[in-house]
Amino acid sequence: MTDPTTSLALGLVLASAGAHASWNLLLKRAQQQEVFVWWLSGFAVLGTLPIAVVVGFRSAVEPVGLWYVLASALIHICYFLFLGRSLARSDLSLVYPIARGFGPGLVPILAVLTLGETVSPIGWVGIGCIVAGIYTMAWWGQLRKLGLISIRSVNTSGIIYALLTGLCIALYTVVDKRGVAYVSPFLYLYLTTCGVAVGMLPYIMRTYSFSTVFAEWRSQPWAIPAASALVYVAYGLVLTAMSITEVSYVAPAREVGLLFGVVMGVMILKEPVNTGRVVGAVLIVVGLALITLFQ
Repeated sequence: MTDPTTSLALGLVLASAGAHASWNLLLKRAQQQEVFVWWLSGFAVLGTLPIAVVVGFRSAVEPVGLWYVLASALIHICYFLFLGRSLARSDLSLVYPIARGFGPGLVPILAVLTLGETVSPIGWVGIGCIVAGIYTMAWWGQLRKLGLISIRSVNTSGIIYALLTGLCIALYTVVDKRGVAYVSPFLYLYLTTCGVAVGMLPYIMRTYSFSTVFAEWRSQPWAIPAASALVYVAYGLVLTAMSITEVSYVAPAREVGLLFGVVMGVMILKEPVNTGRVVGAVLIVVGLALITLFQ
């Protein structure tokens, strides 16, 4: 049975799940996903500057926390690039559950190795369910090759980028768990977002023309501000939850939102759905539930 603190944390991360899936939907519908991500980061920095100034004056920042901010910003840059490429190459209802399941499946392992946390035997079963779910979604129809998985069996590069996205999720979750101990959650998120916006700028300027960058803004005048707000709501709630309970339980609970991604992809984007995607998504959710609920 969970204690009140854990229950509060669970409520926070469930509330963030819908926001997270929603901004991923907006990103999927962008013309240039990488440019969209840079715009939403920049807009978030400018839009929340007044709040960040107030929080900054009222919050103490330990110098070591800035190193965690820097590390988180670098990982988030990779995360956004991989996420954008996965959505550009494959369906939201496929790559979103894979990315959101793979990352939390790694988090408990990293938390045990680096944070000294523990995972129950049932939690390890949950991790196994997540792995099985990812395999089912990615290689449905090729299950006879269970012991012969190779890069050639992956029929889309979107899956590869989704797995890389999941790796980044696991890494920044563990880093951020330590970081919010030295910097208040909102300020930590704001400084990380600044790092993403500044760090991505050279890549965007080198890869895309000015006309392409501004065309993305003109084509998404409402979606970019909305996505910026949703990013803050989604991850801000998660950082707050991580500050009051163990990361190995917060991160998996957050990923229940992957079901929102599947539903949005099918219902809104009219993406095809097959048995493998449904079965895989259910396995991932079952695994997340086992990790989260059985402490």
